Amino acid sequence: MSQCLNPDCLGINPEHHRFCQQCGKPLLLKDRYQALRLIGQGGFGKTFLAIDHDKPSKPRCVIKQFFPQIEGTNDLAKAEELFSQEAQRLDELGHHDQIPALMAYFTLEGRQYLVQEYIEGKNLEQELKQDGVFDQKKVTQLLLDLLPVLDFIHRIPVIHRDIKPENIIRRASDQKLVLVDFGAAKRVTPINRSVTGTMIGSAEYVAPEQLNGKAVLASDLYSLGVTCLYLLTGVSPFELFDSGEFEWVWRDYLVNNSIDNNLGTILDRLVTPGIKKRYQSVESVLKNLKKAPVSRNSKKLSIQGSIFEQEKTSNNRPCIIKEFSEKITKRSLLGSQFFDLKLVSLPSGELIMGSNDNPEESPEHIVKLKRFAIGQYPITQEQYRIVTGQSISHFKQSPLNPVEKVNWFDATNFCKKISELTGKKYRLPTEAEWEYACRAGNQKKYSFGNSEKHLDYYGWYNKNSGSLISTVGLKQPNSWMLYDMHGGVWEWCADEWHDNYGNKPKNLRENGNISWQSRNITQNTLMVLRGGSWVSHANYCRSSSRYKRVSSLRSNSIGFRVVLSLP
Repeated sequence: MSQCLNPDCLGINPEHHRFCQQCGKPLLLKDRYQALRLIGQGGFGKTFLAIDHDKPSKPRCVIKQFFPQIEGTNDLAKAEELFSQEAQRLDELGHHDQIPALMAYFTLEGRQYLVQEYIEGKNLEQELKQDGVFDQKKVTQLLLDLLPVLDFIHRIPVIHRDIKPENIIRRASDQKLVLVDFGAAKRVTPINRSVTGTMIGSAEYVAPEQLNGKAVLASDLYSLGVTCLYLLTGVSPFELFDSGEFEWVWRDYLVNNSIDNNLGTILDRLVTPGIKKRYQSVESVLKNLKKAPVSRNSKKLSIQGSIFEQEKTSNNRPCIIKEFSEKITKRSLLGSQFFDLKLVSLPSGELIMGSNDNPEESPEHIVKLKRFAIGQYPITQEQYRIVTGQSISHFKQSPLNPVEKVNWFDATNFCKKISELTGKKYRLPTEAEWEYACRAGNQKKYSFGNSEKHLDYYGWYNKNSGSLISTVGLKQPNSWMLYDMHGGVWEWCADEWHDNYGNKPKNLRENGNISWQSRNITQNTLMVLRGGSWVSHANYCRSSSRYKRVSSLRSNSIGFRVVLSLP
């Protein structure tokens, strides 16, 4: 069935009709979007589930129609501004996998429309009503899943200003949490940072400073904390706060729901009314949330992993199977040293490798890969020093900077040492593995889409690096939670350079985990580099972009990440 978008009609029509049987208005918006049914309405307008007929797959989408039921010139102007701002925020942020993408924004017959990606699934309010209160494991996973999304929008910087269970949807296809409804979102600028704004947000979840029109980034953390308290208890946040004693009493409402001290302390700090006593950044919350003791029982190396499992998506699209962290401790006469070697395990799958737009990246061809794990970040200076005992980088500002000035032999030697210490098979990624990991199931120019204007959010390159190396992990990861795949440092691959893929052996197409190289790699052998660097133009940071350098070259723009072979 089709629903008429005329606010004075809203008639229901047979699906094949192009005009409303009741009012005669066209049923397809811009001759493209067909409203199926009304799914929500409020003071500013109506929301419809719809179909996009311009795309072959005819995907579902959401049409938001601005039709305010308010009076007064000032209120109407503010409502129009907020509707326009929602479109701007989605255009700015919607390339993130856990934020709905903006599909269109336009005015038709004097009425504003916003069309965005449809997220199929239940919001957390519905999930609470259906399944009951959340336990500690579920709340912890909520924080681990949603905090990186908040970190992404805060780095823009944008404040969401309306985080609550109804605005968090668990996507049915992969169970990821998606943050929706950016109608109240505000971009922070030097001009408006100190200006008192309009009080906006849902009263039960809003931070005290936001009530006074002074929202800050930490206001979102407060709302997220209150959301967790509500999901743990099923009790209105108004009841969980003792206004007489001016303190939270949420623990009094826990029923057969044990929360350990670590999580309890984190939640208490998230919802602290005083801004200075509250968490100031997502990073500090995650740091406390992921704290784990390092095992000290091994003579040479101890490994302790925390694993987060996730099922494949319903459409069989490859996804992360496991994200894990190996706590590596090295003992020597100088004492114990340790670091986290964070890896992401990727499933077996197929990759359409290369690009026909560039001779060195052609022809496009299908490569099959077996499951493997790859470093979530490039190897850092600290990790390289602990394993090899050497500090060779040009940039020495931070141990968390990616190691550089390493040639191909340095990188393979690091892998050999890690393998000897752990008894596991670490190595450099093959070129196919690297591109598979970078694309994260996406066949566009970059892991996040085709437009280089969004590259600032994902990597360091010549336009935003300031001619300096930056700490790993500061930019947004791709949808498989791999950081710095675009820019940062060029990364050595195991493969020897070939001018194109035209003569690629069939066995390497059937098994992309095998490198394309000869048995005799010399100091002058050309090897493959991938990913671009802090001095590269955006075009070199594309997923399929290739570069060549002799194996003996050491440069302050070249580093590497490791791969772990899996059974």
